[in-house]
Amino acid sequence: MSLSDFERLVPFARRARCWIVGRPALLRSRSRLHFILITQDASDRTVEEVLRSFQHYPVVQALRSEDLYRYFGLQGTKVLGFQKGDLAKNLYASLKAFRLNRPDSGGSNAPAP
Repeated sequence: MSLSDFERLVPFARRARCWIVGRPALLRSRSRLHFILITQDASDRTVEEVLRSFQHYPVVQALRSEDLYRYFGLQGTKVLGFQKGDLAKNLYASLKAFRLNRPDSGGSNAPAP
Protein backbone atom coordinates (compact mmCIF):
# COMPACT_ATOMS: atom_id res chain seq x y z
CA MET A 1 0.00 0.00 0.00
CA SER A 2 1.07 3.61 -0.41
CA LEU A 3 0.12 7.21 0.20
CA SER A 4 -2.36 7.02 -2.68
CA ASP A 5 -4.11 4.21 -0.80
CA PHE A 6 -4.16 6.43 2.29
CA GLU A 7 -5.67 9.26 0.25
CA ARG A 8 -8.32 6.87 -1.05
CA LEU A 9 -9.32 5.98 2.53
CA VAL A 10 -9.37 9.57 3.84
CA PRO A 11 -13.04 10.28 2.99
CA PHE A 12 -14.08 7.24 5.02
CA ALA A 13 -11.90 8.29 7.94
CA ARG A 14 -13.30 11.81 7.77
CA ARG A 15 -16.85 10.45 7.85
CA ALA A 16 -16.08 8.05 10.73
CA ARG A 17 -14.07 10.66 12.67
CA CYS A 18 -11.84 7.83 13.92
CA TRP A 19 -8.94 10.04 14.98
CA ILE A 20 -7.68 11.49 18.24
CA VAL A 21 -5.86 14.84 18.09
CA GLY A 22 -2.97 15.94 20.31
CA ARG A 23 -0.64 14.27 22.77
CA PRO A 24 -2.70 14.82 25.96
CA ALA A 25 -5.80 13.26 24.36
CA LEU A 26 -3.70 10.37 23.05
CA LEU A 27 -2.30 9.71 26.51
CA ARG A 28 -5.84 9.53 27.92
CA SER A 29 -7.06 7.26 25.11
CA ARG A 30 -4.37 4.59 24.95
CA SER A 31 -6.83 1.70 25.20
CA ARG A 32 -8.61 2.84 22.02
CA LEU A 33 -5.46 3.59 20.03
CA HIS A 34 -4.35 1.63 16.96
CA PHE A 35 -1.47 3.77 15.63
CA ILE A 36 -0.04 7.28 15.74
CA LEU A 37 0.77 9.56 12.82
CA ILE A 38 3.39 12.29 13.27
CA THR A 39 3.75 14.90 10.56
CA GLN A 40 7.08 15.40 8.80
CA ASP A 41 7.21 19.01 9.97
CA ALA A 42 6.97 18.07 13.67
CA SER A 43 10.00 19.02 15.75
CA ASP A 44 12.62 16.47 16.75
CA ARG A 45 11.60 16.93 20.38
CA THR A 46 7.99 16.11 19.56
CA VAL A 47 9.05 12.98 17.69
CA GLU A 48 11.24 11.84 20.61
CA GLU A 49 8.47 12.46 23.17
CA VAL A 50 5.90 10.55 21.14
CA LEU A 51 8.27 7.63 20.55
CA ARG A 52 9.06 7.50 24.26
CA SER A 53 5.45 7.83 25.43
CA PHE A 54 4.00 5.41 22.89
CA GLN A 55 6.75 2.83 22.49
CA HIS A 56 4.25 -0.06 22.38
CA TYR A 57 2.19 1.45 19.56
CA PRO A 58 3.08 1.77 15.88
CA VAL A 59 4.28 5.31 15.15
CA VAL A 60 4.53 6.49 11.56
CA GLN A 61 5.90 9.77 10.23
CA ALA A 62 4.35 10.91 6.98
CA LEU A 63 2.48 13.86 5.47
CA ARG A 64 2.69 17.50 6.55
CA SER A 65 0.44 19.64 8.71
CA GLU A 66 -1.01 21.18 5.53
CA ASP A 67 -2.00 17.70 4.35
CA LEU A 68 -3.83 17.01 7.62
CA TYR A 69 -5.69 20.27 7.18
CA ARG A 70 -6.59 19.38 3.59
CA TYR A 71 -7.64 15.81 4.43
CA PHE A 72 -9.25 16.20 7.86
CA GLY A 73 -9.70 19.94 8.44
CA LEU A 74 -7.25 19.84 11.38
CA GLN A 75 -5.23 23.05 11.38
CA GLY A 76 -1.76 23.06 12.96
CA THR A 77 -1.93 19.40 14.00
CA LYS A 78 1.38 17.58 14.34
CA VAL A 79 0.33 14.38 16.16
CA LEU A 80 -2.74 12.37 15.24
CA GLY A 81 -3.85 9.01 16.59
CA PHE A 82 -6.30 6.61 14.99
CA GLN A 83 -8.78 4.57 17.00
CA LYS A 84 -8.86 0.79 16.76
CA GLY A 85 -10.95 -0.64 13.95
CA ASP A 86 -10.86 -2.05 10.45
CA LEU A 87 -10.48 1.39 8.90
CA ALA A 88 -7.47 2.15 11.13
CA LYS A 89 -5.91 -1.18 10.12
CA ASN A 90 -6.19 -0.23 6.45
CA LEU A 91 -4.91 3.29 7.07
CA TYR A 92 -1.94 1.88 8.96
CA ALA A 93 -1.23 -0.67 6.23
CA SER A 94 -1.00 2.18 3.72
CA LEU A 95 1.52 4.04 5.93
CA LYS A 96 3.47 1.06 7.32
CA ALA A 97 6.51 1.86 5.16
CA PHE A 98 6.91 5.12 7.11
CA ARG A 99 7.01 3.50 10.56
CA LEU A 100 9.57 5.01 12.94
CA ASN A 101 9.63 2.45 15.73
CA ARG A 102 9.88 -1.29 15.29
CA PRO A 103 7.85 -3.94 17.08
CA ASP A 104 9.43 -5.72 20.05
CA SER A 105 11.53 -8.69 19.06
CA GLY A 106 9.37 -11.26 20.67
CA GLY A 107 8.67 -11.46 24.33
CA SER A 108 10.12 -11.64 27.78
CA ASN A 109 13.48 -13.06 26.68
CA ALA A 110 14.40 -9.82 24.93
CA PRO A 111 17.27 -7.92 26.59
CA ALA A 112 16.43 -4.80 28.56
CA PRO A 113 17.29 -1.51 26.79
